[in-house]
Amino acid sequence: MTVSYALLTLLEESERHGYDLKRAYDQRFETGRALSFGAVYRALGQLVRGGQVSVVGIEPGAGPERKRYAITESGVTDLQRWLAEPENPHPHLQELLFMKVMLALVSGRPAKAYLRAQQQHHLARMRELTGARREATATAALRLDYELFHIEADLRWLQHAQARLADLAAEAR
Repeated sequence: MTVSYALLTLLEESERHGYDLKRAYDQRFETGRALSFGAVYRALGQLVRGGQVSVVGIEPGAGPERKRYAITESGVTDLQRWLAEPENPHPHLQELLFMKVMLALVSGRPAKAYLRAQQQHHLARMRELTGARREATATAALRLDYELFHIEADLRWLQHAQARLADLAAEAR
């Protein structure tokens, strides 16, 4: 899912070929593993079928023809909606939160507003879990504690990211 939105963000900067998108993704969003060409072209195919991306040119290459892709208005709208939509807290959310912050910064969108909205969403979930924990069995309370501790860690990271936005924005551009 985040690969598609990363590609939309990169296409918002300029039209690109699949190879250029993969290279830009690997350079910009170091996630510990390079993005495969298959993942790039699979995501591009879905984006074209969904109307978020269009093929704006086909050029001959050394091998197969090279398609040049561009983001559509529908793609811009979808990207904007996704960036603004808080994610439900869960134990392995960190990579998605990181990508959303970086994509917002790269695209010139208000990352601070996103971080605040995400923080409020986390706090609301924390209140729900705390209420449920009061009436939970010991086993259920332990499971709820696990989720609460992860939300606390996410909240610390969200605060940390907010404090570093200026440095991150300078680096992202």
